[in-house]
Amino acid sequence: MSVYAIAQLKITDRAAFDRYQAKFMGVMKRFQGRVLAADEKPQVIEGQWERDKVVLLSFPNEAAFREWAESPEYQEISKDRKAGSEAVVLLVKGIG
Repeated sequence: MSVYAIAQLKITDRAAFDRYQAKFMGVMKRFQGRVLAADEKPQVIEGQWERDKVVLLSFPNEAAFREWAESPEYQEISKDRKAGSEAVVLLVKGIG
């Protein structure tokens, strides 16, 4: 079953976050995930949202997500994401 990772980010150090972002697609393309959306100016339709960016990723299943998220390649670049942002990351199951 497909899974989706939703990251909501508040950027705290632009230089560190930009380093992460510059390497992200190079790592992502080695795995089975796809970037469905990435937006630093999403429209807030309802409620309060105190983040700067939202990212939506798709994976064929949870095992593929974990393979990417726990890989040495992603762990290495995620140091800059953690240094440059505060994140809430959700993993949600697809329907069907």
